[in-house]
Amino acid sequence: MSKSFRQSQSFLHTWSGLLLGWILFLVFAAGTIAFWREGLNRWAQPELTRVEDPARVLAGAQRFLEKRAPDAKSWLITVASEQSPGAQLFWVPQPKPGEAKGHGRRGGRRRRDNRALIGADGHVAHARETRGGDFFYRFHFDLHYMPVIWARWLVGFASMMMLVAILTGVVTHKKIFRDFFTLRRHKGQRSWLDGHNATAVLALPFHLMITYTGLVTLMALLMPWAVVANYTDQRGINEALFPTASEGVRSGRAAPLVDLIGIAADAERRLGAPVAFIEVSEPGDAAARITVSQSPSAMLNTRTPRLAYEGATGRLVWTSPRPSAAAETAGVMIGLHAGRFAGDGLRWIYFLCGVAGTLMVASGLVLWTVKRRERLPDPTRPHVGFRIVERLNVAVIGGFPLGVTAWFWANRLLATDLRGRAESEIQALFVVWAVCAFIALLCRPRYAWSVQFGLTGLALILLPVYNTVFTERGLLASLMSGDQMLAGVDATLLAFGLGYLALARRVAKAQSPARSRRVDRSLSSTVQLAKPKEVVA
Repeated sequence: MSKSFRQSQSFLHTWSGLLLGWILFLVFAAGTIAFWREGLNRWAQPELTRVEDPARVLAGAQRFLEKRAPDAKSWLITVASEQSPGAQLFWVPQPKPGEAKGHGRRGGRRRRDNRALIGADGHVAHARETRGGDFFYRFHFDLHYMPVIWARWLVGFASMMMLVAILTGVVTHKKIFRDFFTLRRHKGQRSWLDGHNATAVLALPFHLMITYTGLVTLMALLMPWAVVANYTDQRGINEALFPTASEGVRSGRAAPLVDLIGIAADAERRLGAPVAFIEVSEPGDAAARITVSQSPSAMLNTRTPRLAYEGATGRLVWTSPRPSAAAETAGVMIGLHAGRFAGDGLRWIYFLCGVAGTLMVASGLVLWTVKRRERLPDPTRPHVGFRIVERLNVAVIGGFPLGVTAWFWANRLLATDLRGRAESEIQALFVVWAVCAFIALLCRPRYAWSVQFGLTGLALILLPVYNTVFTERGLLASLMSGDQMLAGVDATLLAFGLGYLALARRVAKAQSPARSRRVDRSLSSTVQLAKPKEVVA
């Protein structure tokens, strides 16, 4: 392979990773957190007890809906599991004359007054309002405080740059696999490069998979021409990708709805897997239809099969057709990306590989400044572009984790009956993050790094302590009750807190004034020794 080609790939690797590297860091960090979306949903609502009998929750959901919305256009029930905080309920009222019709998961408005949560005891649960892990899941591709369409374009473009950076990185580092087993400490640029290589190679198949499949999830947005050429409206696309049974027309004849527990049991027997959603159209009418969807946790393809039953008799009337090869391929790609099929062991692998990807992006951004600082004529007086990159690194890599930690604390400290509480938690994240960015602009980076890492570590360590003292869902209580999911969240917070404290100590020690003066003197001596050689040349 020619040297000029490798140099061109190195240039492409550097700038494709840098220009949108901060967006990639946010996407990787939030997406990694979202692998434990269900666990965070439960952690964020400590008032709720663990679901041990999903059938009891489903029975309570049917009783509530029959009393609260007997004449609704449709119901949607997310079936509870041992990993969920309960059964989420949504219902769509009958449309008024002249009002557009819409129901189900892709239609109708989900207002505050047409949704509810049924807890483990089968009754309506009264818990703090929060978006839990769902926020991080949406944030990693929708971002926040900006139109969704622009956010997805930005994330999609950043993902394309990520794919370019990965492929060119493999080409650029001809000894990348050998260097994976090399980690030289206290060697400045060489140490950063070793760390960057190790986190990249350690999970290289995962990085390629998660980046490519992420692009597949946005393919209709990034490359819409095939869709536009074959479909005239969104309805046609939905019918092709998500076939549904024919809708029943309300007959006006009242008929009681069959027991949903029996319908769910029959569907699980036919599908050979648990069910995730139950949708009822025209409940309480003789024309009612019940549609049951298989849980995506039971298969790799997210386009799960569905069954439809008559609501009045419980007779099976429709089975979803087998998806086309293209639809099944897309469903498998999305399933690989989301990892909903993964059990606890594989989910931990997903999570740890996501952490490696986050470190890979962060170390690459820091490596850019470390590498170029050594080339500056006067490292103590870098140019404006260098300072911008350096402070953006501090603001994003150091500030965003502290903002995420602030979200956890806001979840615990805000009043449980506060109106708009879920949005207030999110605002706490961005306010703290903005303060960190402001500090990064004003303070010297060596101080800002250690302070932000230290505060993040201390705040993370105190979270499990607070849970133990002020809630009934502390680490020890969760372990004693066998609730490994909640115990795992607290233990992970504790581990990351210790890691951030160690990192803060390391950064403070490495960037102490005495050490910086020694480095500066060494660099100055190198420059002075190089000058005569340059003149002779």
